[in-house]
Formats: sequence, C-alpha cells, structure tokens
Amino acid sequence: MYCRLMGFILFWIAVGMLLALFIADNIFLCVCIIIGLMIIGFNMFCR
Repeated sequence: MYCRLMGFILFWIAVGMLLALFIADNIFLCVCIIIGLMIIGFNMFCR
C-alpha cells in the first residue's frame, strides 16, 4: 500500500521537475534526477 503511494508521489515529483527544467541552471543534474525519480517511482508503483 505505502510502496504504491510512495511510487506515485515520486513519479509526480519527477513530472513537476520536468516542468521546472525550463527555469533550471544545471540541466544535466536536473535531467538525471528526473530520470531517476521516474524509474524508481514507476517500479514502486507497479510492484
């Protein structure tokens, strides 16, 4: 239950960071964090 909820939250944090990418200074770090959060969130949600 909580694992699915945490995955859902991490996934939407990554989506929000995708929107913040347009105003970010360090694009490489931002993209790495977004990809990591999306993978972790998807794996936790679909478990």
